[in-house]
Amino acid sequence: MGIIQVFVLSVLFFILFFGIAFILNMLLRSTWVMAIVFPIVVVFIVDDVPFTSYFTQPGEAFPALWDDLISLQAVDMFILLTGFAGTIVSGIVIKILRKNGYQMF
Repeated sequence: MGIIQVFVLSVLFFILFFGIAFILNMLLRSTWVMAIVFPIVVVFIVDDVPFTSYFTQPGEAFPALWDDLISLQAVDMFILLTGFAGTIVSGIVIKILRKNGYQMF
């Protein structure tokens, strides 16, 4: 993957997860909800196993997830970490806005 593609993807993931987390923070009035949900989103992005198999066949699903997470390249981890950074920055922005008296809803 080229450097331009990595840059564009990391900016897109940051903006995407910032926006989703910001909207969820406004609607649910819970500052860090998306930071807690983010690992589940990563599982959906990384793993090929259906989500229900984590409950029906956990002995096969969790080792497959672990293998998929270990086999990620550094570029993929960087892109996912920029998405996580977007959720964290969103929580910080919401806290600052609430501290300054802005009420979303």
